[in-house]
Amino acid sequence: MAMRELKIGKNDAGQRLDKFLTKAVKGLPQSLLYKYIRLKKIKLNGARAQQNVILCAGDTVQLYIRDEFFDVPEKDQHALANITPKLSIVYEDDNIMLLNKRPGVLVHEDTAGGENTLILHVKAYLYAKGEYDPESEQSFAPALCNRIDRNTGGIVIAAKNAEALRVMNEKIKQNEISKFYFCAAHGIFKKKRDELHGFLRKDSANNTVTVSDKPIPGGKNIITRYRVLSEKNGNSLLEVELVTGRTHQIRAHLAHIGHPLLGDGKYGQNRNERTRGYKHQALYAARLRFDFVDGEGALGYLRGKEFALPEDEIWFFKDFR
Repeated sequence: MAMRELKIGKNDAGQRLDKFLTKAVKGLPQSLLYKYIRLKKIKLNGARAQQNVILCAGDTVQLYIRDEFFDVPEKDQHALANITPKLSIVYEDDNIMLLNKRPGVLVHEDTAGGENTLILHVKAYLYAKGEYDPESEQSFAPALCNRIDRNTGGIVIAAKNAEALRVMNEKIKQNEISKFYFCAAHGIFKKKRDELHGFLRKDSANNTVTVSDKPIPGGKNIITRYRVLSEKNGNSLLEVELVTGRTHQIRAHLAHIGHPLLGDGKYGQNRNERTRGYKHQALYAARLRFDFVDGEGALGYLRGKEFALPEDEIWFFKDFR
């Protein structure tokens, strides 16, 4: 049993030892990972380590474990070189990218194993630019910070390095990013502007949610703000702000008050709308604002910045002109 040593790089730093090892040594079972740390078969800088110690750039992790744990077959890294990236880039800097995801595109690989995903094209794009080398990374890969349903379009944030990913995820968790959607809904709203409150319960088995005005078992609080922008042919064009960001929140909340989205077969009726071009829900994440509390840290320069897609990018706007 030979000793292997892993050098902690910039994209590995800032995370717990156990989290790093889970990514870097994929063949090592969790149970053995913690056992080997206790038995000092895994050390940090040559000394006993705690599983929750935060790694720093320049640290070294010594592993006195069998080679077989390292020999986990990976997907061919060079496959990225054979992909022609297809991305609509709204904004890019050294740390993040803002991408206009088209309706119908998956953000991540699903259980069916399809690989024509947004994140795969992000990796291929950065690989072609020389900004991402999967063979030199031990625990990091470019990642998406927010998700959008397959048939919803709009702005998705991608992190190009580990620090940007950690900071952006924390900003999202602290509600320091405001997200605005455009949607087309059935009916004419009595209130042209309102803040809706309710409770949402997710049914993971059926990939649906239920909304109630009163607390329900397993339900989480939701807040949805909207304002009517236009009305035509008995339908309404809205801008919606997600104060909370739950699964299918906009679709289910508006359906709950009697205004399902056009084209939404899950929370409404879209059979008659398909012939009018509404093959999926009329929903687009079209505006994003970085409402950071302070301008410090790796992404502080984004504080107060706002990014919006032009109306021509939103496919259902034409029906309200």
